[in-house]
Amino acid sequence: MSNPNATTRRHIPIPGRVPEVLVTHQPLDLEAVARSVEREEAGAVVTFFGTTRDHHGGKQVLRLEYEAQEKLAHKAMEKLVHDAIKRFGLAAATMHHRLGSLEIGETSVAIAVSAPHRAAAFDGCRWLIDTLKTGVPIFKKEHYADGSPPVWVGPDGKPVKA
Repeated sequence: MSNPNATTRRHIPIPGRVPEVLVTHQPLDLEAVARSVEREEAGAVVTFFGTTRDHHGGKQVLRLEYEAQEKLAHKAMEKLVHDAIKRFGLAAATMHHRLGSLEIGETSVAIAVSAPHRAAAFDGCRWLIDTLKTGVPIFKKEHYADGSPPVWVGPDGKPVKA
């Protein structure tokens, strides 16, 4: 039985306030991304925040640089979000990606999805990050502590041949 005197703080998103898809050079607002998918019909909200780690392939990484053809990346990400909503029966999905130079620990990608049930939310979120990494023209360059030349890294984590 609910308490009629209890105050419920339920965020109902305002359409257009947080864009469904964003490609930006600014730091990502993780809380806003997570809140953007809250819906009354959704019993599950799943988020994924990808952060810059300090190592790769046995080397210490100092920072990453992300570059993209921004209009193409935005369009591809919009398609992914809409495909995920249909494919997994999601209530909502949001995907933001940061470009430029990122230090260790900074967030480069933020994805949030909501669905009536947790299985669809988990599946949709995982599909979005996996498909983003292989199907969106966003490129990553690793800078190393040992002074070796920076390397462009592909979605499979291997250096890209020029």
